[in-house]
Amino acid sequence: MLNGEFNHSIDAKGRLIIPSKFRESLGEHFVITKGMDGCLFVYPDNEWSAFEEKLRNLPLTNKKARDFKRFFLGSAVDGELDKQGRVLISSALRAYAGLEKEVVLAGVLDKIEIWDKKAWDKHNAEVEMDIEDIASDMEELGLSI
Repeated sequence: MLNGEFNHSIDAKGRLIIPSKFRESLGEHFVITKGMDGCLFVYPDNEWSAFEEKLRNLPLTNKKARDFKRFFLGSAVDGELDKQGRVLISSALRAYAGLEKEVVLAGVLDKIEIWDKKAWDKHNAEVEMDIEDIASDMEELGLSI
């Protein structure tokens, strides 16, 4: 399980240190793609395969399904750690997520999200303001805390 929040910096070449806590779960190879809410998703190989299978089962005749597949698959790149535990984030993915220098890596069960620090702080502030409403909506989906 991937959880926790870590602050790191991207260097001038686009390399990002993956926290040691996440490295074991990610393994040697993983996938980085566009995420929702303006962040990037980082999937361990096994979780990416499960996600691909779900995408494979979407109907080809549904335009939203095709767009959904394109969004995630079209931007997906293989990730690999160097000897210092860093991964290169492509310029296209950095631009999509607005990643400049300071970033946040957040574990969210089956994947890691990579956020620009300012965007993360803004998003978290909004969530904190609405957490009671969000919790109520989750109860309607069968999740209670």
